[in-house]
Order: sequence, then C-alpha cells, then structure tokens
Amino acid sequence: MADRPHQLQLHPQHPYDGGIRSHYQQRGPSATKVLAVLVLLPVGGTLLALAGLTLIGSVIGLAVTTPLFIVFSPVLVPAAIVIGLAITGFLSSGAFGLTGLSSLNWLLDYLRQASRELPYEMDQAKRRMQDVAVYVGQKTKDVGQEIQTKAQEGRRT
Repeated sequence: MADRPHQLQLHPQHPYDGGIRSHYQQRGPSATKVLAVLVLLPVGGTLLALAGLTLIGSVIGLAVTTPLFIVFSPVLVPAAIVIGLAITGFLSSGAFGLTGLSSLNWLLDYLRQASRELPYEMDQAKRRMQDVAVYVGQKTKDVGQEIQTKAQEGRRT
C-alpha cells in the first residue's frame, strides 16, 4: 500500500456561504414576482374556465349531432369525399400553375441575360477560331517543311 500515490480530492465551494437554501430563505420573493402572480392567477383561471366551458359545449354538440351523422352518413361521406377531392384538385392546379409561371419567368430571365452577353461571347468565339486557324496553319506549315526535309534527305542517300 505504500507504493500507491496519494489522491487529492477537491470539493468546490458554493459562492453562497450557507448554500442555495439559506440564500433563498434570507430573501423573499420580489415585488415583481408577487405582482405577476396576482395578475396572472385570475387571467389563467378565467382561461381555464373558458376551456372547460368549450369542452362541455363540444361534448354536448357531439352528443346531439352524432345521431344526425349516423342517419345522414350515406349522403355526408360521399359529399365529404367529393369536396375533399375538389379542394385537392384546386390546390394542385394552383401549385402546377405557379410552378409553370415560375419556370417561364426563369427561362425569360435566362434568355434576356444570354441576349445581353451574346455579342461579347461571339467576339470571343471569333478570336478563338482565329487563334485555332493560325495555330493549325502554323502546324501544317511545320509538318510540311518536316516532310520536305525528310524527302530531301531520302534523295541524298
């Protein structure tokens, strides 16, 4: 056991002398917190009461209308399906229309930009073609001279 190193354990001190509990016991709630509780308690209670009244009204309305839904379900279910399909059709038609318009707008902007840059690009293309023509002409001339030189060397031997 003498070979083992000693371990030192540190326990950080809390900034408050007596800990958190004694800190809160010394100070009571602030005036702002008390005022907030006094104002929000009636508002919260009123909203909770309205939520309860709404739930009771919904349950009563459902209890009254359930027999009507059962009696008229052969008419209501197909009507709901037709209305749902019609709404889906209108929404998808609008989505397709907006997609088409935005695509045409993008194409129009692209063509406008291309027509602005076309003269500059044509000038660049002409310059590149001239450079290629000069290069090909020079290369052809060099190859022709090389062939002529080899042909003359062949005649000498």
